[in-house]
Formats: sequence, structure tokens, C-alpha cells
Amino acid sequence: MTKKPAPATNGRELFWLLAALLMPVPWLQAALRDGAGLSHEATSLLAGIAIVGAAFLLSWAVELAERDIPQSLAILVLALISVLPEYAVDLHFAIRAASDPSYAHYAVANMTGANRLLIGLGWASVVLLACWRNHTTHMVIPATQRLEMRFLVLATLYSFLIPLNGAIDLIDAAVLIGLFLWYVVAATKGHREEAPLVGPAAWIEARVGDGLRRVIVGVFLVYAAVGIFVSAEPFAEGLVHIGKNYDIDEFLLVQWVAPLASESPEFVIALLFAWRRRGTLGLSALISSKVNQWTLLVGALPIAFVIAGGASGGLPLDERQTEELLLTSAQSLLAALLICDLDFSRVEAVLLAALFGVQLFFPSTDVRYAFSVLYIVIFVGLLFYSPERRAGFISLLRPKK
Repeated sequence: MTKKPAPATNGRELFWLLAALLMPVPWLQAALRDGAGLSHEATSLLAGIAIVGAAFLLSWAVELAERDIPQSLAILVLALISVLPEYAVDLHFAIRAASDPSYAHYAVANMTGANRLLIGLGWASVVLLACWRNHTTHMVIPATQRLEMRFLVLATLYSFLIPLNGAIDLIDAAVLIGLFLWYVVAATKGHREEAPLVGPAAWIEARVGDGLRRVIVGVFLVYAAVGIFVSAEPFAEGLVHIGKNYDIDEFLLVQWVAPLASESPEFVIALLFAWRRRGTLGLSALISSKVNQWTLLVGALPIAFVIAGGASGGLPLDERQTEELLLTSAQSLLAALLICDLDFSRVEAVLLAALFGVQLFFPSTDVRYAFSVLYIVIFVGLLFYSPERRAGFISLLRPKK
């Protein structure tokens, strides 16, 4: 093994590493006392901080683990673990919905919020930062991302059918998880480049040998998993109680605050790539995350609901949930069209961010339907008036030769 050069000291990376390790500690200590004496606000704050810290540790552990395990396994592990914090919160709501139907409301809120944040905030921010750092007006997306685009389009088109049965049912679960497994198999056969490490993961790799690196990965995974397991339920329940206590729409708290905590590591890492003029890597990671959440996460909800004792018909959808799902599907459809020509401009990023931001601050039924229609109208307009996008979109629907 080639000896690594002695790395330069980087106090910033060490600071973030220690911060992530310490973030779960206050809540873990409180959990040992069953959270005695803590208000709902303090519980949600400490548990949310623990989830953020654990999520960063998970992301760094998975990045380091990809150096040691087979590529096909790395893809599957990355797909599963990178969204574990989001799963922990959302599946808690789905499981609770089996005994308390009102929690079905929150499961869909968390899932749709996470998906819309990825595009409206995540994709747009990475592109805008990358364009600014590289003094350009657009980002060229690698052709290898067509694989993720294809499965994003397939999952999005299917998602429009989900509300027709009034529930996310086991058939939906079978289709979406089937798409995810198909995606994983296809990804293992495709061309993949090993992404360069950034941040604390790179700091660790530069300073330790292979054996110690594997130990660190194992410790991070176990510590983070425990932190998430202990924090997910009190964090989610605390948000619900805060909404009720302060007359705040609990749906909105669950939809936006919870995903911000669980998605933060993905956003930060993607933005770091963009800051270091490797924005295509950051965007690629977020596109892959969108596919994972739009297939595996949505498909897992009815399974958790039924296993917990809920009706075999699946996780029920009321009118509000149907509106949110339609809006999420419409946003996903337009986003897929904007990137299918492998060119993502600043104007397109601003469009996604603006549409997301405006509807975020006007959470009414009329606004949700209006923006769903607006997304689809823009999609249809671009599809007909842009030959490049039309050809790119149609190519995603054709079987790969």
C-alpha cells in the first residue's frame, strides 16, 4: 500500500467532525432519563439536533465505506442509509397511523415535504451556487445521470395514479419498490466514477490507515443509528404537540421542519461540492436522492402501516394529502423535463426555486391546485416548444438498448 502524504492540518474539518459527534449527546442523556422535565419544545430541539448530527455522521461513514465494499453493494447501502433519517421520522408516522388515523396526515406531509425540498431548495441552490462559482449561466449534467432521470420519470408518472384509489396501498408499494430495485440493478451495470471525498470524510481518509478507517466507519454507523432510533419518535411527536399547543398547523411543521433536519447533510455536502467547483457531483447526488425517496420511501409507507396493524387497503389519503401528492408529482414532472436535455440553467433553477418558495408561503387548497396546474402547463409548453427537451424526455421513456 502506498504511503499517504502527511496531510495539512485543517481545524475546520476537525471542528465539524467533533460537532457532529457531540450533537446527539444532550438528547441521548435526556433519553436515558425518559426525557423527564423537558418541554415539547426542548424535546423537539434536542432530538432534532441529534438527528442532524447523526445524519452527518451517516453521510461521512457511507462515503468512507465506499472505499472498501463492492461497488454494487455500495450503491445499495448508500441509497438506503443516506435517507435513513428521513425514513425514521416518516415511518414512525406511518406506524402510528395504524392505531391513530390522524397520523396518516403527517406521514404524507413529511414525505411530500422532503421530496419538494430536494428539488425546490436542493437542486436550485446547488445549480445557482455552482454557476456563480464557475462564472457561467448553466450547468452541464453528466450523461450518466440519464439512468436516474429515467427512473425519476417512471416513478413520477406512476405517482399521478396513486391518489385514484384514495390510499397509498400495497400495489403502489410493490410498483415503487420494484422500480427502486430495478434502478439498483441497472446502476450496478452502469458506468460509475468514484466521487472524491470532501469535508470530514476526506480529512479522516487522509489521516488514518485502512484498518482504522473501517473501525471508524463501524463506530459512526452504530452511533448514528442509535442516535436516530432514539430521537426520531420524540422529535416527530414533539412537532405535533408544538403545533397543537401554539395553534400552528401541525401538517406544515411536519412537512417542512422535520425534512429540513433530516435532509440537511445531503444539502450541505451537495453545496460543498458546488462551492469547490464540482457542482455536477452535488447535483448528481441530489437527483439520486430524489429517485430513492420517490420510490423506496413512498413504497415503504404502506408496508409499515399494514405491518403495524393498519387496514390492508393501505395508508389512507384525505383531500389535503391528495392535493399535496398531486403538487409534489407536478413539481417532479417539470423538474425531470428541465434536466432531461443535460443542461440546467440559472433561469431554470430560479424558476424551480420561485415556484417552490411562493407556494410554500400560501398553503391553501386553491394555491396547491393552482401551482399543480401551473407546473403541468409549463411542462406541456416546454415539451412542445423545445425540441431538445422533447427528444430527451421521450428517450427516457424508451427501453434502453
